[in-house]
Amino acid sequence: MKLLSPAISKLARLRLWRIKNWIDHPVAAQREVLQGLVTAAQYTIFGKKHHFSTLFTIKDFKKHVPIHEYEDISPYIERMMEGEENVLWNTPVTWFAKSSGTSNDKSKFIPVSDESLQENHYQASKDVLTNYYNNFPASDLLTGKGLVVGGSHQVSKINDDIQCGDLSAVLMQNSPFWGQWIRTPELSIALLDEWEDKIEKLALVTAEENVTSLAGVPTWTLLLLKRILEIKQKKTIKEVWPNLELYINGGVSFVPYREQFELLIGAPINYLEIYNASEGFIAAQENPDDEGMTLFTEHGIFYEFMPVEEYGSPDPKTVGLNKVVLNKNYALVISTTGGLWRYLIGDTIKFISVDPYKILITGRLKHYINVFGEEVIVDNSDRAITVAAQKTGCIVTDYTAAPVYFTQHNNGGHEWLIEFDKEPEDISLFVQELDNALKATNSDYEAKRYKDIALSLPKVHKLAKGSFTRWLRSKNKMGGQHKVPRLSNDRKILEEILSSTNP
Repeated sequence: MKLLSPAISKLARLRLWRIKNWIDHPVAAQREVLQGLVTAAQYTIFGKKHHFSTLFTIKDFKKHVPIHEYEDISPYIERMMEGEENVLWNTPVTWFAKSSGTSNDKSKFIPVSDESLQENHYQASKDVLTNYYNNFPASDLLTGKGLVVGGSHQVSKINDDIQCGDLSAVLMQNSPFWGQWIRTPELSIALLDEWEDKIEKLALVTAEENVTSLAGVPTWTLLLLKRILEIKQKKTIKEVWPNLELYINGGVSFVPYREQFELLIGAPINYLEIYNASEGFIAAQENPDDEGMTLFTEHGIFYEFMPVEEYGSPDPKTVGLNKVVLNKNYALVISTTGGLWRYLIGDTIKFISVDPYKILITGRLKHYINVFGEEVIVDNSDRAITVAAQKTGCIVTDYTAAPVYFTQHNNGGHEWLIEFDKEPEDISLFVQELDNALKATNSDYEAKRYKDIALSLPKVHKLAKGSFTRWLRSKNKMGGQHKVPRLSNDRKILEEILSSTNP
């Protein structure tokens, strides 16, 4: 392993010129990506229907191909899962990333072609590594093992040749042979279905390894780290893994979790945020000190950006990279080497830089609260929770919030369910700080809170530890990418969780 790190570091540096090229010329890179996508898929069923062979400009592409949500393309995907070829993409697709929505029991199956793996997920991962070695040339990252806290793996019942699992499982199953050398644990444990048994086995095995990097959704990674400390009877993870230097996180904002990680790990390490969805590897921090993630423009994905106010209109408008506006909320629309065409991924982002193009994930199109015109998005709530926790000395494990509707005698408001790792001494002070932080970050919320005209002070319930995990278990959403929805514009999820904690 000691010999492997310098070799990889040298190879990583050789890629720097290519990364610099697409960062410096993102619009040109995007044109080439779209041309390659349309050319490759012109003789597919979808390509013929939408006249791909006659499309030579972005304007033509947008005119002939409508924006799709999952329900619009699911009939094509079902045909692919039955083994039919040349449907959405021109090469055989035998893998599907299973992506179950947090507020919907129905699973989505995202096609993952060989091109998706090689040109997008794996190439983007290599570019993250290249940037890391460029920033930390003396790194010992590959002298130890990388621990990925991933999901489960299962074979589709529709066709023995078609397999599916959540994204981490698909990536692990298809990774090159040398990937097995630098990863822990072995696949038989990494791909276990039963999450609680898996956490136990992960902890027992990896606690004895020389782990230098971690990757995974924060909530499940925290569970694993706490179990490892129990097994090893240590106070900090650095006592277990003294060479740990990097945690790669994605899927949810890391802001509310950072303090917990720092306390558990017990010594400074590097933290990198990536945006690697089932639909594709989209962005990553170049440097741990960066505020946003650099958009990956040469990795088999063509991007469009829909102003969120366009969502739901009969003919929603999108803009390209050259017309995006800083700090404006956009819904992400992508076309990919997996055969997704003008696909509304469901995430909302904003640009914080256009030279280079850097983004922040602000939430989900359907995860917000806007019953009273307050337009609270996940980015607002994550930041407010973090501020309130810092000011009251508590640690928040997880949360969800929903509206409280007007009644004849009472104004509306927001109701929060919060699970604390360390509770605030004064919950009323926490509520006040949460309210103040929301006002500071969202002027619409502040206006609605003025003299309690529309919104009353938030109502907060402290949940017992493990409450959210129990709810996720009841929905068969344990582990991997599954997470509690932060915000809902109705009370369905909040009422479900409340009733599960008060049977």
